[in-house]
Amino acid sequence: MDAKKTDKANLRKKTGLFFNIGLFATMLFVVVAFNWKDYDEEFVNLGQTQENYEELLEIPPTEQPPPPPPKIQQPEIIEVPDEEEIEEEIEVDLDVEITEETVIEEIIVDEAPEEETADEVFLVVEDPATPPGGYPAFYEYIAKNLKYPAQARRMGIEGKVFVQFVVDTNGALTEVQAVKGIGAGCDEEAVRVIKGAPKWSPPKQRGKAVKQRIIVPIVFQLG
Repeated sequence: MDAKKTDKANLRKKTGLFFNIGLFATMLFVVVAFNWKDYDEEFVNLGQTQENYEELLEIPPTEQPPPPPPKIQQPEIIEVPDEEEIEEEIEVDLDVEITEETVIEEIIVDEAPEEETADEVFLVVEDPATPPGGYPAFYEYIAKNLKYPAQARRMGIEGKVFVQFVVDTNGALTEVQAVKGIGAGCDEEAVRVIKGAPKWSPPKQRGKAVKQRIIVPIVFQLG
């Protein structure tokens, strides 16, 4: 009797277990069925999509009509009436009695004052100053009157001394100075010779004598 009871109990346990497994499988199938997607329908043919995309890109250009030309507004002509001439009567009293005793005052016109020219020194003028006999005669004068300083001769100094001076309106050489020298007494000797030079022909600007600044080189050379 005990063995039969045991077999029945085991059979009931197994039946309950199979029932639970079947119920679980049924629920799993239902869940899977609801969540199942049809991937075949969602599959997209990429090749066909590319062809459709290229067809969409090839859009024939549309011809657009050109914009209408801007309207040209014609100028409006406004008629202006002719100006009326106004005639004014000017009364001139010519009834003037002139006798022998009438004194007529003389009209004196003041002369315009002369323009004062500034004491300007020019570098370039229309008619430049020139030494008497030209520049060859001027340098010949320098060669005859120039004395080589003893100190420069002992030291063997040679070179050019640039002397600047102003030719005045009367041709005299003024403001003589050495602007670039070699020293050893050569600068002072060059200035001395230029100061003793004869007058030049005065420079002229627009036909009027003016002042001109000039620079000349004087060469000191031994032997």
